[in-house]
Amino acid sequence: MKAALAPHHDGSALHVPEQRPSLGDTVPVLVRLPHDYPVQSVHLRSVYDGEPRYTRAVVDRTDGTDVWFRADLLVHNPDTRYRFLLDRGDLGHTWLHAGGLVEHDPTDATDFRITTYGAAPAWVDDAVIYQIFPDRFARSGRVNLETPSWAVPAAWGDPVVDRGPSAATQFYGGDLYGVADRLDYLVKLGVDVVYLTPVFPAASNHRYNATSFDTVDPLLGGDAALQALTEAAHRRGMRVIGDLTTNHSGDTHEWFRTAMADRESPEASFYYLRPDGGYVAWFDVPSLPKLNWTSPELRARMVEVTRHWLSPPYALDGWRIDVANMTGRQGGDDLNHEVARAVRAAMPPETFLFAEHFHDYTPDQPGDGWQGIMNYAGFAKPIWSWLTPYQEGPIVPGIPLPLRSLSGRRAAATMRAFAAGVSWAATNANVTLLSSHDSPRIRTFLGAAERVAVAAGLLFTYPGTPMMFMGDELGLEGRNGEDARVPMPWDDPVRFAEPTYEVYRELIALRRAHPALRTGGLRWLHTGDDALVYLRETAGERLLVLASRAPHEPVELPAALTGDLPRNLYGGGAATVRDGLLTLPGDGPSFQVWAL
Repeated sequence: MKAALAPHHDGSALHVPEQRPSLGDTVPVLVRLPHDYPVQSVHLRSVYDGEPRYTRAVVDRTDGTDVWFRADLLVHNPDTRYRFLLDRGDLGHTWLHAGGLVEHDPTDATDFRITTYGAAPAWVDDAVIYQIFPDRFARSGRVNLETPSWAVPAAWGDPVVDRGPSAATQFYGGDLYGVADRLDYLVKLGVDVVYLTPVFPAASNHRYNATSFDTVDPLLGGDAALQALTEAAHRRGMRVIGDLTTNHSGDTHEWFRTAMADRESPEASFYYLRPDGGYVAWFDVPSLPKLNWTSPELRARMVEVTRHWLSPPYALDGWRIDVANMTGRQGGDDLNHEVARAVRAAMPPETFLFAEHFHDYTPDQPGDGWQGIMNYAGFAKPIWSWLTPYQEGPIVPGIPLPLRSLSGRRAAATMRAFAAGVSWAATNANVTLLSSHDSPRIRTFLGAAERVAVAAGLLFTYPGTPMMFMGDELGLEGRNGEDARVPMPWDDPVRFAEPTYEVYRELIALRRAHPALRTGGLRWLHTGDDALVYLRETAGERLLVLASRAPHEPVELPAALTGDLPRNLYGGGAATVRDGLLTLPGDGPSFQVWAL
């Protein structure tokens, strides 16, 4: 399979040297065209107060494969959009936008974008996030309270109940001191950020139906345990992110009880109360009454909650926002972007704000609110579908059909389409993942450890901030979100001998060793049914990535991509250079990385 180079631009520093411009700056942008790509002129098309403007690009330099063109872009609006017009003479003209090359006139929706809203803090570029479901991670033995009346006690090795009322009430008794006790395990794995699902008191094991936002659940060790955890993490150079439900509270929340008892109270404006005495609940789940962000008082109190837990002595390092896509939206009300901006404005500059979003996040990520999203739609779902060996696999959350195997071409097209809908800064901050507490486990999706290794390779080399769900590195399984919430098997040595653990540890180390995997640009080189090939590049290094789900024909690339024989960094595969071609091996399932 011979792959040809195509014109390329992305928002990385290689093509946009000024990564954090201010309004009114003029910044250079560069686009590269292969030597054999016929073109008479290149123009930069930008949008200035809604009106297109054109600037002719000039040749900046050439290298072994490409001619680089440069044009100056005026950052006149906070969200400045641009694309490139390639005049090909008798062949007509072609547009290069964030979705790729097209011969028709595209809309501005998938233009490249530069924003002045400010990117996520710099530490996010280097972060590897580990999601913890506190009830199931570790017991410390320091929290000795009676089991609450709502809970069904479980021994640590008991199977998880994943259906019926007991799914939310099965109680294993993990606590935050237990998380602090296991931080050295995470350091050894290579993790530097812990993300905790909610820690507020609630009548459930998942705690998304909070009874208060003012305190940490005593069953987790209370406020003192959260402080002990963040202090222990910070001593190790780690960070801790919390989980906030801005879309709903629990029906036992103090605000909701006041609202239902007194419809003249300020709290009555916090919810969508009906004249018949009822109320609007998230997906009609009675225990999750919907918050009404048209209330100025609710907004003020939620902003205060946001600030409180990010401040000393707790000093959380950011928030993940639950059900962010529905927050502030109810019928004729759509305050989603206002909520995102209000929460972000309340957060210190060095904290990170990312949002849960299962579907099309692109309209909700203009840059001034959520700094990142959980990239289910643009990463997890296409990877699940490409690598699954099943024609009727696990049910994907939010989709009524079982997971079915798709080609690499379709998977890559999905990934490119979602990345094209937001700025490069957003793509690089978006949280890539393979499993979470709301999805089946990646091991269950894919079955064989070899395919999980390919998925993990993509997780740690694709643009974004990688996140793993606790126990993914041990090959834990689960057929749905509830079943996936299995306790960590600390006393099972067989699990810790699982080869997947070393795969995760080595890939995290690879990512940490190579800046191109953290901040480099992305250039797709080949998308076949069974193989995906892309480059991650900075000014200082170029890494070639090959992911294969099955044996395939060797992939042939122009030998000009590399001066010497590529050096294999991961996977052990041998690439060859002969007769003007760089040939990559066709074995699979496999994941391999070379330095060019």
